[in-house]
Amino acid sequence: MELRKRIKINEDWSFTGPSGRTQRVDLPHTWNNIDGQDGGNDYWRGTCIYCKSFPKPNFTADQRVYLEFQGVNASAKVELNGNLVGSHNGGYSTFRWDISELLSDANVLTVHVDNGVNDRVYPQKADFTFYGGIYRDVSLIIVNKRHFDLDHLGGPGIMVTAKPVENYSRGEVQVKTWRNCEEGQVHISILDGLGKEVAAADMTNGKLDVPNVQLWNGVKSPYLYTAVATLDIDGKKVDQISTRFGVRDFHVDAREGFFLNGRSYPLRGVSRHQDWKGIGNAITCKHHDADMALIREMGANTIRLAHYQHDQYFYDLCDQYGMVVWAEIPYISEHLPGGRSNTISQAKELVVQNYNHPSIVVWGVSNEITISTKDKADMLDNHRVLNDLYHQMDPTRLTTLACYAMCGPFNKTAHITDVVSWNLYLGWYVPGLFLNDFWIDFFHKCYPDRPLGYSEYGCEAMPNLHSSKPRRGDHTEEYQCVYHEYMLRCFEHRPFLWATHVWNMFDFAADARDQGGEPGMNHKGLVTFDRKTKKDSFYLYKAWWSDEPFVHICGSRYVDRPEAVTKVKVYSNQSKVALYVNGKLVEEKTGKRVFEFKVPLEGNVELKAVAGNCTDLCAVRRVSAPNPAYKLHGKSSNSANWV
Repeated sequence: MELRKRIKINEDWSFTGPSGRTQRVDLPHTWNNIDGQDGGNDYWRGTCIYCKSFPKPNFTADQRVYLEFQGVNASAKVELNGNLVGSHNGGYSTFRWDISELLSDANVLTVHVDNGVNDRVYPQKADFTFYGGIYRDVSLIIVNKRHFDLDHLGGPGIMVTAKPVENYSRGEVQVKTWRNCEEGQVHISILDGLGKEVAAADMTNGKLDVPNVQLWNGVKSPYLYTAVATLDIDGKKVDQISTRFGVRDFHVDAREGFFLNGRSYPLRGVSRHQDWKGIGNAITCKHHDADMALIREMGANTIRLAHYQHDQYFYDLCDQYGMVVWAEIPYISEHLPGGRSNTISQAKELVVQNYNHPSIVVWGVSNEITISTKDKADMLDNHRVLNDLYHQMDPTRLTTLACYAMCGPFNKTAHITDVVSWNLYLGWYVPGLFLNDFWIDFFHKCYPDRPLGYSEYGCEAMPNLHSSKPRRGDHTEEYQCVYHEYMLRCFEHRPFLWATHVWNMFDFAADARDQGGEPGMNHKGLVTFDRKTKKDSFYLYKAWWSDEPFVHICGSRYVDRPEAVTKVKVYSNQSKVALYVNGKLVEEKTGKRVFEFKVPLEGNVELKAVAGNCTDLCAVRRVSAPNPAYKLHGKSSNSANWV
């Protein structure tokens, strides 16, 4: 029997946008899905109005009705039938209110949504588009008037803290619930992955033991249990909630890196922005599923969910597939003296709403905050407040932040949190890939007891740009490969790095940019904005991280080649690769991940790479002069940063 009823009200809204014209829309929706992706740094920011008419839902005198928003960017003022319901500042978290007393037989819900420029709600300055809109689900929740908490910071009303004990043979599960009434009895049941009860107790707050525990053990075995809390009053079940959780522990060693369940578990993965081409942030479960499938195909085991709270559905996917997560708030680029309370409220919501996810191991305080901050003392104090807040709310996890390149190793900001990472683009924004080795080794020598990671590294690449002599700033697929090949070797030699996150898994919108021949975009992704094209570098990471046998010939889009002898690069996670040219075996090589061949070019050439049972094909041809379409033209042909 379902004790709560959730009714989505995503369809048939009226939207009055920047033009003043009213139109019908369905949620999720953003008004910046086009102008926020076309460059010019001129996408419309301000207040738009959403209205929704709906009949009074069926509920009894013994029930309450809550209105829930899972994401409205960035500020929302909500009215029902002309009455103020409430306001919320923060574009990436869940919020809800009890609207029972405001309901009529016929209802009009009005939401004023504001993504305008201000000095109090983050983010305000960053290298991504701040899409305005109601871009996640809106629901009515019908619940008994005596129920588990729905009023505290958008949280679920239940908190589970689980850890392995007795040499990982038993699980100790602390469950805490909150409810809006004193009467009644709370029953807690722990279910295994098959739905079988393995522990139970009558309690509001207490510990349960799970014998023969199965661990949440990363991508290889992300086992999940479910905690079910039932509220019973006078022998009748009146409310029930549940949450999945995992049993695991972890720690970070400054000299040996990240450990999961007592074993070394190097975190190597990607950062993710949530937006899609032509859709913006108004994405659905199918888009989240597609993103996760691509990340899993590549073999990553960690995701930095940048630079804000992501959809609960995606955190659930991370739990389900064993991704270790860095979760953070959009305290980014510039400290706003008037925004301190907003950093605190967003941090509280992040922890309360996401505490139960076993995938999350670190809470992020800020990103590149030293870029343009003027009041450094206030900024440092804000960081200390947030760092302490995270520890108070959640002593089981670590805190971290991402430093900007110009934030040196001795900067006080870099020494507040438990661990630290840097956003460094040495070899892209500045010449010299070797500087990465120098920088890491210098920091580690100065601070051997300080865990260090790379929170961002990458370079831009357009699938239509190519060169046989790739160089920094040319935006070719080939230079992106050179860059990432170097970085992977660099990290391999430094296993003490607690985590590394490629920037970025996907191309994403940054309306202020004009690079790579496509304004409004950051092209550092390993996959294109529409998720249709895996750049060659995607397969480099697959060769390093994935166990799924494959072989990939690089440069399949680099068809026209002027050289008499061309280099053919092949990525594979197999130990032997054979290359065939026009059906004839040219050479078989033994190696690891990157295989290079020299192939004479004359006319049209068919290439086939074979590694075990895997094959890949492509065709190239000799031309008399370089194809001008492969070269970036115009003023945007540089590797300047957005700042």
